[in-house]
Amino acid sequence: MTTPDVLRGLWPGAPTPNLLGDGLLSPDPATVPASAPATVPTPASASAPVADPAVPDAHPAQFTGLPGQTAAFSPELARRDVPILHRTVNGHPLVWLDNGATTQKPRQVIEALAGFYGSANSNIHRGAHTMAREATEAYEAGRSAVAQFLGAPSPDDIVFVRGTTEAINLVAQTWGRANLGPGDDILVPVLEHHSNIVPWQLIAQQTRARVVPVPLQPDGQIDLTAYDDLLSMRTQLVALSQASNVLGTVPPVREMTALAHRYGAKVLVDGAQAVAHFPVDVQDLDADFYVFSGHKLYAPTGIGALYVKPEIMRDMAPWQGGGNMIESVDFTRTTYAPVPHLLEAGTGHISGVVGLLAALNWLTSFDRDAIAAYETSLMAYAQQALATVPGLELLGSAPDRIAVLTFTLAGHDPSEIAAWLDRDGIAIRAGHHCAQPALAHYGLASAARASLALYNTSEEVDKLVASLQQLQQAA
Repeated sequence: MTTPDVLRGLWPGAPTPNLLGDGLLSPDPATVPASAPATVPTPASASAPVADPAVPDAHPAQFTGLPGQTAAFSPELARRDVPILHRTVNGHPLVWLDNGATTQKPRQVIEALAGFYGSANSNIHRGAHTMAREATEAYEAGRSAVAQFLGAPSPDDIVFVRGTTEAINLVAQTWGRANLGPGDDILVPVLEHHSNIVPWQLIAQQTRARVVPVPLQPDGQIDLTAYDDLLSMRTQLVALSQASNVLGTVPPVREMTALAHRYGAKVLVDGAQAVAHFPVDVQDLDADFYVFSGHKLYAPTGIGALYVKPEIMRDMAPWQGGGNMIESVDFTRTTYAPVPHLLEAGTGHISGVVGLLAALNWLTSFDRDAIAAYETSLMAYAQQALATVPGLELLGSAPDRIAVLTFTLAGHDPSEIAAWLDRDGIAIRAGHHCAQPALAHYGLASAARASLALYNTSEEVDKLVASLQQLQQAA
């Protein structure tokens, strides 16, 4: 049974919410996508962009992402499914460029959540009644969908968690507590999010291991020579992101993993920023652990997943105790359920899994390679366009990267930049982005960040650039 069949079959006739009713989600005619083709041009100026034949076009019916490749994807098609993109903010059409923080949700996800709570709400696994069976089927269909999405061998390799942060802490407090000891090294690149630094510091304090930073090159790439030098028989774990949330850098994870495995080290890959932008295959990466958050992937907040190689998961001890993770309990002996349920104490985020299931189905209904090609083209356009803003400097220039554009603007604090853009309905992020070591690499404590997704357009980039130019003129 396919993912949409599961959703349709479990609660047929579920109420469909009015997503574009009165008030907040009322569509603005100026923001509803038109039928004319949208291009990804190279700007002559922010106000008068011209097409660059070297950059692919985005068309409402198809996107030619690579030579000879045609896929049924366009940002307009995606935008039509996302109701919040048709609202206004401060009298302007919303321009959502804070996708690195969270993505907006398609109607398919919103309807799946409403349908579950309206027609199928029940706890899972232990109930004998019809709705309990239906909810359990949906929950486990979500597990199967995640396994397929990540290229995992089996749904049993997937543990549901609240998100990337909880998944990393789970690994640290289960595998880490059992396998780390005095003198052991945990290698963590400087570009990592705090969620992939602090849990390792905590477990290192408890086990007397040490966290070893892997330095960056000036362009934001991991210094692979230094990485190779730091690896040793003391290295028990390498924890690295597949894509940086502040520099956009996409490290050579497969190659770095292979090097770590030569020393017997395990590798945890943080996929929070990667999964929405390009296909992932955990077996090809040979990752021992892979983690991601649903809300970065057009799914609800509070749901995420952890992949663990089966031979590693079999030896992992419980992290939390309670319902769902047991076979039997008395005061002399408790026996535990098999993995992955062993690591899922208590009632899970059932509706979150239903929403994640719908999000994965929506995203994979598009050609993933076409999405990646479009986002790469849009990022190139944005880089060229932002270069026309006086005093603006982009951080990082790694050749392999996702569409994250972190920048400074001479004479303006990042929070001031974000507040100015918000007046024009443009949402970006300002601050340290939970990646203070990465910013410190550039001598900064904070920066502004625009992060793009499949539903963003060159017209939205033009609005960003025009507003920044006006800020500089007003200074």
